Amino acid sequence: MTTTDSPMTPHDARTPHDAVTPHDAVTPRDAARQAAPAAPAAGPVRPTARGAAVGRWIGIGLARAGWRVRVLGDWRVPAEGPVILAANHANLVDGPLLMGMSPRPTHFLVKEEMFSGPVGAVLRGVGQIPVRRSSADRTAIGTALEVLKDGGVLGVFPEGTRGDADFSQVQGGLAYLALRSGAPVVPVAVFGTGDRGRTVGALPPLRGRIDVVFGDPYDLGQGSRLRTRKAMAEASERLRTRLAGHLAQARELTGR
Repeated sequence: MTTTDSPMTPHDARTPHDAVTPHDAVTPRDAARQAAPAAPAAGPVRPTARGAAVGRWIGIGLARAGWRVRVLGDWRVPAEGPVILAANHANLVDGPLLMGMSPRPTHFLVKEEMFSGPVGAVLRGVGQIPVRRSSADRTAIGTALEVLKDGGVLGVFPEGTRGDADFSQVQGGLAYLALRSGAPVVPVAVFGTGDRGRTVGALPPLRGRIDVVFGDPYDLGQGSRLRTRKAMAEASERLRTRLAGHLAQARELTGR
């Protein structure tokens, strides 16, 4: 960011007759400090695969300690190459849970409000990505695309926030990431973390049953020439239909 120097006021200006006082004198130490290059501004921390691997083990430990988790279809997640996991979202625990239940280390897009204090340090350490939800977050999008470019797994809650977890609405960001990267989208249905009637934000009952069902990868195609609003809206609707269809099949399979 560039700044513009403000014009000098009469108090800032010196005339040729002004004397230099001892306080104005520049010492060798001051000169060395002025000559030293300024420290670069801190940029976003790029998530690492190693951090995500640690996060996966944390998620596994959390799931085993808290609930009876049944995972179905995890073999459908491609063993290598870029992948986007798109999951429904009903509870705060969904993210850590899916970090552990995914067969591969995963970098989730997490709302930036979570990245403060010790929790924020942990999230960054385990390779998660802060995202600003109030507007298009170019930094988060760029980081997510870099993860996919490196052949990693990106986790997304396409509904944008916790709710009924039924994929009734899908934000356009998922379609953009899938089209831009060419990565297949694997739908994920989670049952048991946000049952109706429970207080919003309440954790699932300890030792309760949670089902995580992975679906078949869906290739939305490359979108280098398909980034118009109309094309993005159509792609988002195709994804929404696919995710909702997987959710219905997963309900039949699990009886939830």
